[in-house]
Amino acid sequence: MNACDVVVVGAGLAGLVAARRLRSAGLDVVVVEARDRVGGRTFDHDLGDGQVVEVGGQFIGPTQDRLLRLAGELGVETFRANTAGASVYVKNGRGTRYTGDIPPDLLALPDLGVAMHRIDRMAERIPVVAPWTARDASRLDGMTFESWLRRTTLGRGALDLVNAFLGSAFGGSARDASLLFGLWYIATFGNETHPGTLARGIGVAGGAQESRFVGGAQELSRRLAADLRERVVLSAPVTAIEQDARRATVSAGARTWTAEAVIVAIPPVLAGRLRWDPVLPAQQQALLQRLPFGTLMKCEAIYPEPFWREAGLNGSAVFRDGAPICSMFDNTPPSGAPGILMGFLGGQAWRTWSPRSGRERRGAVLRSFAAAVGPEALRPSSYFEQDWTREPWTLGGPTAVAGPGVLTEYGPWLGRRFDRVHWAGAELSPYWNGFMEGAVRSGEQAACAVLADAPETVPQR
Repeated sequence: MNACDVVVVGAGLAGLVAARRLRSAGLDVVVVEARDRVGGRTFDHDLGDGQVVEVGGQFIGPTQDRLLRLAGELGVETFRANTAGASVYVKNGRGTRYTGDIPPDLLALPDLGVAMHRIDRMAERIPVVAPWTARDASRLDGMTFESWLRRTTLGRGALDLVNAFLGSAFGGSARDASLLFGLWYIATFGNETHPGTLARGIGVAGGAQESRFVGGAQELSRRLAADLRERVVLSAPVTAIEQDARRATVSAGARTWTAEAVIVAIPPVLAGRLRWDPVLPAQQQALLQRLPFGTLMKCEAIYPEPFWREAGLNGSAVFRDGAPICSMFDNTPPSGAPGILMGFLGGQAWRTWSPRSGRERRGAVLRSFAAAVGPEALRPSSYFEQDWTREPWTLGGPTAVAGPGVLTEYGPWLGRRFDRVHWAGAELSPYWNGFMEGAVRSGEQAACAVLADAPETVPQR
């Protein structure tokens, strides 16, 4: 049995940030991770020649201040996502070029513009720290985001375009979330001085998809882990957490650690599956089981060069009506080669296409790419997929989504301390909930909560 001051369960960004902060304050910390790698939902695919491409979280944008600061401290640089040229809106297999962030659907645009304005106004009134205290919270939480959109817009256009965004943002659709959760999620697209807006969430220039990390987003976790050295224990799935009046005990198979405090920084559903002694409060367990991750796959095709750029395209596209891909981005590394197109396959499209053969799915994805940038997209030099539902220590992605009734019934238990156990994770953050920024913020907050209880003799550095 190993003794330390704090055990952190999970070596994603939230857990590693918390451990770094605690170590800098002089505490003895151990990070226990189920995977054979660090990074959680950030994961980089090796392209060779020292280059990588992201198959997990990858973007950073304005108001994501803590993430940007962390990258600076670790020496990880950023580069702008490619915006030179036109985007493409693909409807019924036909592509239309456009500029800006809003697809040029003449039938849907009036409804979408009104809906976005109303969504932003309603989101601004949601308290980001405690959305269940919002005025009319019960009413907002009693309907789905989709039912509200259907009632307040004329056709399916606005709903379809919102779902194109949520397919990648939720790994689902507007019918999966309560209206209160949807508004809260959008309200978190900001910081303490800039209210969240839907435009910031869907945007590239000036939005959430503005920049990427040189060397991939997982590089942040790799450098955090390198600083912690042997204090990060991999391939050790935690199975149980026990507490008594003196200590907490964390078990991973035959290995155990005892500590004054524990930070649990793993997906909510997985946290609920641990063996707890004493058992979690019933309300907290109920909340954890009601925050499932969405269903998301990233599909990436590699080409010798980003050929679409010479055609005046930036590699971004939005798809509507039957395509497996909801949105597409130029995922080319900062060197400019090879050229990489990345498409999100999420929500209903995932349920349709994930059971099919890899060959059939690959063909459908490449045809989607070709509808946006031309037939050359049908002939990649290689192709690969990352299905996050098949990751046993994630079970979906990119974030947890609360359906009707969850926030108002169980929201006050979100992140509530359980004796010696504190919580971290992107799903707990009042800003950029579900994003890397949210993970960093939650890790910092959990570490601060532990330090508030630490003996005064602990050196503060």
